[in-house]
Amino acid sequence: MSASLKYRIFIHVAALLVALVILAPFAWMATASITEPTALITRPYHWIPSHLDFSRYKAIFAGHGDDVASAFRASLVNSTIVAVGTVVISMSVGVLGAYAFAMLRFRLRRVTMMVFLTTYMLPPIALLVPLYLIMSSLGLLDSDLGLIIIYCSYVTPFVLWILSNYFSTIPAELEEAARVDGCSRMGALFRIMLPAARPGLFATIMFAFILAWDEFLYALIFTSSSASKTIPVAIADFTGRYSTDFGLVAAGGLIASVPPVLLAVAFQKFVVGGLSAGAVKG
Repeated sequence: MSASLKYRIFIHVAALLVALVILAPFAWMATASITEPTALITRPYHWIPSHLDFSRYKAIFAGHGDDVASAFRASLVNSTIVAVGTVVISMSVGVLGAYAFAMLRFRLRRVTMMVFLTTYMLPPIALLVPLYLIMSSLGLLDSDLGLIIIYCSYVTPFVLWILSNYFSTIPAELEEAARVDGCSRMGALFRIMLPAARPGLFATIMFAFILAWDEFLYALIFTSSSASKTIPVAIADFTGRYSTDFGLVAAGGLIASVPPVLLAVAFQKFVVGGLSAGAVKG
């Protein structure tokens, strides 16, 4: 057996092991969501349930009243509104800011960029009290708009960081040629830079959406009713005081993972190129 063949076998076996480790929790979540509660606590655990139980999905999608399963539908709508609103605002502000940091030369440009990055690097718990007081004074607690504003405070620096690095990889001669042909700064941005930065834009949109979609701490503290709770908080509400239906938690987690997975599949051809060309450039 040649050395190259051994190496290929090693790479494929290693890739298979990594895939199993990554996909095993997702497979458990899928089977647990359709397994009866008593079967979930039996040992050894059976990965293929003897009886399929879809009652949890029925409770989530067709339940009535004020139970936690019914409230999950409202949280799904809230998460969509908050995540989409955060992405739209952060991308609108971030694209303009990233273009300025990448293409314009002004004093303290590097320092200003580091200040934005510092706000992104701060642990969320450090900003919890100040943000709570601000939202309380503005009357935005327990509202989708309040969450959108809070999420924009850390998603926008992320967008600035990714896109400014990506814009820096685009030859400045392209923009200069557009300016010579009569384009304004904004014209060069929308006609030249953004089409050239399409992979970076799609990758940034995907990760900005996931950041807003998965956020838990701020949503837990700043929301208190089903009118504004997002999916991570709604899933946490599945945990009862004396007992927990892990199958219901698994069903909620499986449904919550669908939008990010679909987004990743739709943009997957842009993600690798976008990140490798932009995010690794210092």
